[in-house]
Amino acid sequence: MGAILTQNTAWVNVEKAINNLKREGILTFDKLKKIDEKSLAPLIRSSGYFNQKAKKIKNFIRFMNEEFAGSISKMKSQRLDPMRKKLLSVNGIGYETADSILLYSLDKKIFVVDAYTKRIFSRIGIIKEDCDYSEVQEFFMKNLPKKLKLFNDYHAQIVILGKEICRKKPKCGVCPIHKECNFSRSKRATP
Repeated sequence: MGAILTQNTAWVNVEKAINNLKREGILTFDKLKKIDEKSLAPLIRSSGYFNQKAKKIKNFIRFMNEEFAGSISKMKSQRLDPMRKKLLSVNGIGYETADSILLYSLDKKIFVVDAYTKRIFSRIGIIKEDCDYSEVQEFFMKNLPKKLKLFNDYHAQIVILGKEICRKKPKCGVCPIHKECNFSRSKRATP
């Protein structure tokens, strides 16, 4: 749920939506399978784009039901690449969402790339600003040990750094990696 609800919104808004679903007793596979989009949408309003996200959630629930009888265990038993292809075939599931599901829900060793990752590492000078998702992911997959805990933790730290410090208008003066950052050393950065 979180991987779909967090598309184009802050996590704090996702938490509100998830809490609404919990409060209504709908945060189960069977309940999500039964609820219609029009009833689901207002419950996830805080996540933004709630009508489209309700449709995406229903698409994912249908996929999970048809392919895996609603079982996370069956999904976990799949190999990474075929499972990723299946997820990407679901309308409304893109690379970041699929990889978030794979890493955080299915315990697959795949590095999740988000806007924070691209912003931070292009500013540092490790990747180019115009790199696409696959290029950025490939860089991390080649240069980090393939460990689930590491991928989880590293991505979480990137998110914190991106949310709190390396923002669109960065706070370079308090950044723990500003000495290694090309952007911080340039005249574009603010103190």
